[in-house]
Amino acid sequence: MKEDIKETRLENGIVVLTDRMPGVRSATLGFFYRVGSRNEPNELNGITHFIEHCVFKGTAKRSALDIAIVQDRLGGNLDAFTTHEETGFVIKVIDDRLEAAFDLLSDMLVNPRFDESDLLNEQQVIIEEMKMNEDSPEDRLSDIFHSRFFPGHPLGLNIAGTPETVRSFDADRTRSYHAEHFTPENLIIVAAGNVAHDELIAKVQSAGFSLFSGEENKLKLALATPSTAAPVIIEQRDDLEQAHLMIATPIVGGRDERRYAADLLGSILGGGSSSRLWQKVREERGLAYSIGAGAVMFYDCGVFSVSAAASPEHVEEITMIVIDELGSVVRDGVRGEELELHKDQARASILLSLEDSAARAGAVAQSELIHGRQIGVDETLAAIDAVTANDVRDLAAEYFRSDLLAFAALGDLDGVNISRDSLSLS
Repeated sequence: MKEDIKETRLENGIVVLTDRMPGVRSATLGFFYRVGSRNEPNELNGITHFIEHCVFKGTAKRSALDIAIVQDRLGGNLDAFTTHEETGFVIKVIDDRLEAAFDLLSDMLVNPRFDESDLLNEQQVIIEEMKMNEDSPEDRLSDIFHSRFFPGHPLGLNIAGTPETVRSFDADRTRSYHAEHFTPENLIIVAAGNVAHDELIAKVQSAGFSLFSGEENKLKLALATPSTAAPVIIEQRDDLEQAHLMIATPIVGGRDERRYAADLLGSILGGGSSSRLWQKVREERGLAYSIGAGAVMFYDCGVFSVSAAASPEHVEEITMIVIDELGSVVRDGVRGEELELHKDQARASILLSLEDSAARAGAVAQSELIHGRQIGVDETLAAIDAVTANDVRDLAAEYFRSDLLAFAALGDLDGVNISRDSLSLS
């Protein structure tokens, strides 16, 4: 199923993109803002995530219950999320319900009520969400790791903020931040499925978005590239049966042409049941139920990590296996047949995603958010196919270095001895 992507850039800065799929009855609609927790000053840490929650609390013409009823009546799943670099609201519906879905989302995002009593309730909801994450070892380890890996930078802060910052988000602060950052020039509207581009443009133009557009706001969202650290972190948790661990290093960002090699490197090391670490850690030694590796890439930087959960007595052995495999890629590279296997895996994943309107809407939005243009499937597949074994080895040689490696573990780790010397790739 080929892409049929059309785009319109309106004078007020809104980018409208459609990917028509005439053979389906679904339509996925998404509103994506170029605003995330990375853009926040420290004293407002978490306010983007807070706004993402609070737009569901009501508008000038809909109560929170009205929003919930419309959402259920549409029969689709309305998903909202905040990351370090974007905020998204996505709903998948039957194609003849797209207009109603657009009316709901645009009303929520253009006319949020931000009533003081509603905000107080949502503050408590988000603080409960923080407590839930504290009780999740994986989430807790991720928070600890990022705070030390990106010291003094917003990428190291929790997307949800802290209880102290969240309690400070009154109606005035929330309205002000929403008005300043959730603006047309930061908005991308995407629809994929059985959709008509001209009809979506007409809906956008009649939705009541501000006519404001200005470079001043874009400059406020300029991003400072972080410097990374290489911490060794061991946090004791006597109540956990398993220890959770991460071994990580910096890697290229999402705009770097080497991103395809980075993704393949992650796949080769820990991207599936045939990957090196899965075979050596699980299949050959039975040390963990699962182990994975991969790259998370921001606009201008990235993190390559290996993660696993295992009995505390296996942590040191797993760590040594991971370190040996990282060093092996630097010393010996990757085999040609190994690289081709993971290219095939990537190709299959991309082509299968073309059958899902939600996956296509997300891909279209990400391409615009990161690159400011559409990178089609053919271009992506060609770029993956062009990656050589030398490209993968060169990338590993640049970033798989002892002085860059970070380690973090959480669990009942008395007696576990991991130090900076343990992370030597030599």
